[in-house]
Order: sequence, then C-alpha cells, then structure tokens
Amino acid sequence: MDKTKRRILWIDDVDELLHTVPNLKSELKPYIRFMEFQGYDVSYADSDIDGIDLLKDKTFHAVILNCEGQNSEFLPIVRAADAHIPIILLTETGGQEIMAQASMHGIDDVLIMPTSPMQLVSSLRLLLEKERMREAYTPQIYVKNYNRQHTLDSHQTYTPSDPNLNDDWQGWIDTYIQFVEWDILFDGLSNVDELKTIHARERREANANFTEYVQKNYNLWLESENSPTLSVDVFYKYVIPEIQIGKSVLFVVMDCMRLDHWLKIEPILYPDFYMKKHYYYSILPTTTHYCRNAIFSGLFPRDLSDRYPELYAEPGNEHTSINRFEKELMLLQLDRHGIVLKPSPHYFKIFDTRGETQYLQWLHETNRISLAAMVVGFLDKFTHLRSEVELFQQLVPNEESFRSFVQTWFQNSPIHNIFRLAAERGMTIIITSDHGSILCQNPAKISSRHELTSGLRLKEGKDIIYSPDSGFLIDEPEKYRLPDNGSEKNYILALEDNYLVYENQFNTYKEIFQGSFQHGGISLEEIILPVVVLEPR
Repeated sequence: MDKTKRRILWIDDVDELLHTVPNLKSELKPYIRFMEFQGYDVSYADSDIDGIDLLKDKTFHAVILNCEGQNSEFLPIVRAADAHIPIILLTETGGQEIMAQASMHGIDDVLIMPTSPMQLVSSLRLLLEKERMREAYTPQIYVKNYNRQHTLDSHQTYTPSDPNLNDDWQGWIDTYIQFVEWDILFDGLSNVDELKTIHARERREANANFTEYVQKNYNLWLESENSPTLSVDVFYKYVIPEIQIGKSVLFVVMDCMRLDHWLKIEPILYPDFYMKKHYYYSILPTTTHYCRNAIFSGLFPRDLSDRYPELYAEPGNEHTSINRFEKELMLLQLDRHGIVLKPSPHYFKIFDTRGETQYLQWLHETNRISLAAMVVGFLDKFTHLRSEVELFQQLVPNEESFRSFVQTWFQNSPIHNIFRLAAERGMTIIITSDHGSILCQNPAKISSRHELTSGLRLKEGKDIIYSPDSGFLIDEPEKYRLPDNGSEKNYILALEDNYLVYENQFNTYKEIFQGSFQHGGISLEEIILPVVVLEPR
C-alpha cells in the first residue's frame, strides 16, 4: 500500500437500516470507489462493534459515520475510542437532536444524505489537508502578492510607502492591515523562515517610511480637515452618535491593545456580535498619559492643560496617577456637546481580576445604563511587567506568542463575560485602544545636562542630545498642541524600533530592555489602532 495514502474508516449502523435499505452496501459503492480513486484507502465496517474494533486496532486519519438521531449515542463511543480523529457525520434528517450531539462531541462536518461523492471528498480533503495546504499555498500567495505589489510600485508615482504623499493616511491604514494579516497567517507555519525574514524586512522599510511620513504631516493634520481620525475625535465620532439615538452603550478602552491583538480577540466575540471596524491614528506622543486623556476629553494635551489645569497632571510630578480624571474629562466632553444622560454615565477602571469581578457584579445588578465607560489595564500592565520579569519574557518571547497570549487571556477573562452579559442586555459595545506598542530591537544613545523623563520611547526635558536617525525632536510644542509649561520643554520620540538609553548607562539598559515592548514613539504598531462597534446578534 502507498504509505502516503490517507486511511479512512467508514462506519455504518446497518442494523436499523437493513429493513428499509437491503442493498445498503451497494448504495455506498460509488462513494467508496470515488474516494479510492482520489487516493484514499477506505475500510468499511457494517456495525458499530466492528467499527470500534477497527478504530482501536488500526491507525486511521478520519472516520465517516452514518448515524441517525436514534443512534446518536454512538457518537461519544467513537470519540472515546479516538479523542482527536476528524469525523464526518452522514445523516438523512439533520434534526435538532443529531446536530446537538454533533456539536457536543466535536464532529467536524455534517452532510445531509444523499450527497454527491465529490461533496464528501471535498469535505474530507479540507479536514485532512487544510494545514498542509495552508503550509503549501500561503508562501505561494505571499510571493505572488509581493511580486504584484512591487510591480505596481515600479509603475506608480505614489505608493502607500511614499512619505511625500501628504494625505495618504488611509493608504497607510490599508498597508498596516495587510502587514498584520500576513503576520497572523504566518503564525504557526513551519518552513517559512525565509519568507518571515522577507516580511520582516518589508515591515521595517514600511515603518521607516511611515515614521518619515508622520514627521512631515502630523502637525498639518492638527489644523486640516483632510486628516485621519485622531484620538481626540474617537469619542465624538463613534460613541456620541450611538448615545444620541438612545442606545445603551458600553465604551471600552483596552490600554495598549494593538491591531494584531484585536484580530486575535475578534473571533471570540463573533458568535455574540455583529461588528463594524474602523481605524484611527493615535496622537503624539503615544503614551497613556497623552492618548487616553485625549480620548476622554476630546482635547489635545495643550488645550487640556490650558482649559482645565486642575485636571491635568504632568508625568513625573507628585501625582500618583496622571489619568485619574478621565471620568471628569468625559463628563465635560459630553457637556460641551450638550448631552445630558439619565442615569448619569458610569466610569470604571479595571487593573486586576478583583476589579473585573466587581464590574461584572455591577453590570448584573444595575437596572438602566445610558453610558458605561470601562478602561482595561491588563495588557499595558503585562507589557511593562514583561520587560521586568524574566519568566514573562520566556512565556512571551516574541510577537507571535504575544498574540496567542492575548487571545488565551481574553477567552478566559471575566472581561469576556462582561461583553457577553452586555450582549444579553442588548448594549452596544464600542471597543478601542489608546495606543499600541512595538518590539524594541535597537538601542539609541541619548543624553542631556538636565533631568529627563524615564520612558524608553519618549523623553521630555531640555537640551536633549540624540541621533536624528533614531528620534524625532519636538522643540516647538505649541505646533504639536503639546504643553511646554513655560520651561522650553522639548519632546524626543523614538522612531521605528529604537529605544532611548542614556549614554552613560548604555550597556546596562541595553541588556535589560533589548527585545521589550514599549510605546511612546512613532511606528505603525503604536499609532494605527482599531475602533470596533459591536452590536448584539
């Protein structure tokens, strides 16, 4: 026998069927012959007992099981004999009982008989060869897409990676989405190291062009109508319209959630929600202090500090939290737009499982909700802890494992239960992030005669000495709607995957923070973020 052939076990419970189909086996011959013609080695069992004996004695790659509703108790017996083997269920009725049993016992496909031999083989091939085809065809499609894109680029004056195309912010969103989708397609594939290397190089080149593009255009966006949606626009553009038409809204800000993180969470929520995805650009700098306050206030940092100095806190001063006035800022934004809500909006910040449990209880017990805002700090907290705890670095050594970790966390988190309960209550959920993060690979030296803030992707202070290749200096904060506090404060934002290290401590901090996830600078990963509107199904 050809060792490459896939062995298929066909089990028929003929005892109940012989009375109505006396020549049952002859009825099956076209299916079996076609499967053999397609290269499968098919074994046939005409009773439950014989089928189970064969399954225990020999190795098979899949089971085809003819099982009607009254015989559905046979399903757990097959699954007990082999917990992981793919099973295709054939049924003439497709009734509720058989479908429920199929779902409970992990049946991979259900076909209503009679069906065509080709349909059966197509289902079988997809089950058995899906991973092999994914391994084989993903690289081919990537190379084809790569060649097509480079052919197009060579014939175009402008491309999405052209830093001189001032208003092509949508093109950059599309470009980044493509990069992230390929990242996820490559996850788990073997023998694609060379393609991953090419993909990583393409991404680095794109990030270099993107950082140049943002440096040239960001301050223009602040005064132009032809600009992307920014952090200050998110609440007004996506939350307020839902409130105005009378919906009960849950607004969720997932601190430090990147686009690829969302794409791993999305399938978990799909069964409960219809989804409409949007994208926006984080303001600069891409830190929680600036970005999240901008979302809740609808104001740029300089405007916020000028209008409400009592609600604005500078990084590094005596305040224990520089984002502790988010509820007040949200209420002020609603007031500016003339929106009065009853009951009053609710705000809650979740840092740990205790907070998740408290919020879930509140959601259970509260009768009416107009607007509930929830900040989830887990991802940001983990990102920072990963830089400090070696065990976390081993658990999440790269971006692929980070994506997998995020998916597992959300699947098993009370946050997921909060979303499901909100769906049961008919609430509209709007979920977004305040900024992303980037895997830092290149330390860049920085120094100053004055004290600087401690961030690795953002430093604030005076007389900053740096390399222009690694950082973007904002020495006129008013042009970027940033505070200067009358002290001639400058801002230096790391570019691409650089991180800023003091020259006199270079080797020490390089060893600590090499390969860490950081934020505050300019990169695709930190700036381009999802806003998703979820409506209960």
